[in-house]
Amino acid sequence: MSTPVWLTLGALGLFYLGYRFYSKFLAEKVFRLDPDFQTPAHQFRDGVDYLPTNKFVLWGHHFSSVAGAAPIVGPAIAVIWGWGPALLWVVLGTLFFAGIHDFGTLWASVRNKGKSVGVITNRVIGSRAKGLFLLIIFFLLLLVNAVFAVVIANLFTQFPASVLPYWLQIPLAMTIGYLVYKRGFPLFWPSIVGLLLLFAFIFLGASAPVNLPETIAGMPMTGWWVIVMLLYGAIASRLPVWLLLQPRDYINSHMLFLGLGVLYLGLFITQPEFNAPFLNDQVPEGTPPLVPLLFVTIACGAISGFHGLVSSGTSSKQLDKETDARFVGYFGAMGEGLLALIAIMATAAGFAGINQWQEHYGAWETASSGGTAAFVTGAGQLISGLGISSAIGTTFISIMIVAFAATTLDTSMRLQRFILSEIGEQYHLAPLKNRNTGTVVAFLSCVVLAFLADPSNPGQGGMVLWPLFGTTNQLTAGLSLIILTLLLWKWGRQYLVALVPLIFVVGMTAWSMVISIMDYIEQGKTLLVVVGVMILALNGWLVLEGLLAANRQRSKTLGQNPPA
Repeated sequence: MSTPVWLTLGALGLFYLGYRFYSKFLAEKVFRLDPDFQTPAHQFRDGVDYLPTNKFVLWGHHFSSVAGAAPIVGPAIAVIWGWGPALLWVVLGTLFFAGIHDFGTLWASVRNKGKSVGVITNRVIGSRAKGLFLLIIFFLLLLVNAVFAVVIANLFTQFPASVLPYWLQIPLAMTIGYLVYKRGFPLFWPSIVGLLLLFAFIFLGASAPVNLPETIAGMPMTGWWVIVMLLYGAIASRLPVWLLLQPRDYINSHMLFLGLGVLYLGLFITQPEFNAPFLNDQVPEGTPPLVPLLFVTIACGAISGFHGLVSSGTSSKQLDKETDARFVGYFGAMGEGLLALIAIMATAAGFAGINQWQEHYGAWETASSGGTAAFVTGAGQLISGLGISSAIGTTFISIMIVAFAATTLDTSMRLQRFILSEIGEQYHLAPLKNRNTGTVVAFLSCVVLAFLADPSNPGQGGMVLWPLFGTTNQLTAGLSLIILTLLLWKWGRQYLVALVPLIFVVGMTAWSMVISIMDYIEQGKTLLVVVGVMILALNGWLVLEGLLAANRQRSKTLGQNPPA
């Protein structure tokens, strides 16, 4: 077997051991999950946001929501430093960083009435820290919504065969939701039929691509697609979770896992060798340093602050039993790791030859802006070993990426509404606590960023601030780990499992932010400098608040039980 295949099998073995033993240790010894604990899904059941859900369906929603384009794009870019560092960070980051972060934030939210990690901050640190954290989270979600709408718009434009399959998924998902929740159908058969129809849609899309004009009424088609996707996200965020969010994410998770299976099978059959070096000691000029930028470039697929927002935002409101948190949270993180792993193999070993790899990774600008293209190229090469035609393979990969990005957009818009409601409670702004008003504000804020931040490129405005996403996202993960560490310490649990990742993530990410700000100063990017300094200052303030809370906690009796 080739070296990439051996290493992939070894990584898969480590993932199995991590779930089998480490997640069990976290569940039984650290979080002490209680099967009889009444979860928020039961306590506040309303059929819209709070709904007890089968753990497999909820895992499908959770995995599809957190698995945006980032676990593909990040590893595809990081390969420029060599496949070795990227592979090590994905495996170790998934097992010991993402696992505790995603699992822990889900558990903490369930134990705090399904509230977001921002609100939990109030209980653990204080009201001032809560307000700061909520504002950082809102900014992060604003970036995610504005940019993922652009990602989907660009994919629709570049791969017109993906348009029809994407939109046909929506009535299919709503039908499955109706049959399962309102007609009492067993979940198995609707899932199988739905999966078969999804693949039928792919063939239909390949034979009937939707080619639209480049511009309509003077605006590029990508700008119109951004408006459509943001409007769709706003509407979807107001629908009951059983009608669209859950069933769509669930059937998408089937397709996504089947897609992973096809890619891994293609890797095992084609037996490629690495085109990328283990450690690239001749990186192109302008490439930032491996340390600390690797740990920001690969976020989803190792550890990502956005995952904590999903865990404490939507997933905690749908958890049927507290013991399901291990499967949903930890195994959800592993799903990300599996995707990042195959993204590394596709971009490090999937290219047709070393010359093709060097052409793509010969400049930092090409590598950093072409992560999706690199993955599609490498993945298409792996799939070709299965005898699948280029047209079908390209459509399949593009639909897979669109599905990842779209499910993240669905969830992120709903999360933004939740955060606005919590900001309304924090600052006594009654209109923001209204679901309809919150949805409108979330939609309009995303549109403003998308169209006013860069008027010369309608709809692409989110990309202006996108360079700040990686560091803001990872600093959010660090802040979530602060809350988790303090909770575990307060309740007399083993807190080192959260403290060690906390120190590493906050240290590397703050270092990365400083380097990035210095680069923005040299490039004369004043807006990025100002916003970057503000984000870094807010995070430093929150870290200081956490240290003060820890100092206060020293004087209190430890070993209190979690709230019932």
